[in-house]
Amino acid sequence: MPASPQRITGNMSQRNLVILTKIILIYSIFFIFMKAVVIFGGAWLVPNLLLMLPFLILGTVAGIQIKREKYSWWLVGIGAAAIIIIRVNETAFSVWVQQQLMNQA
Repeated sequence: MPASPQRITGNMSQRNLVILTKIILIYSIFFIFMKAVVIFGGAWLVPNLLLMLPFLILGTVAGIQIKREKYSWWLVGIGAAAIIIIRVNETAFSVWVQQQLMNQA
């Protein structure tokens, strides 16, 4: 008996959810590693640590979901939005934070 179109769509949707969650985890690990290398290379400490924080949270949540095999579209949506927003505004945010720190010093 052939599978119904709805069942195939449901399996593909779950498969996509798993793949996207793993992509968020891998990207979070990559971004944290990249920022750590930049910090050790002499870049501004505080702005880069602040930029690492959302990815640390995303990576931790994604890792927990993968370990428990319970996935959520909320994580994928919030993760994708966070990645886009942070990457688009990364340079301006870093400069702004560093200027704020210099003004207080």
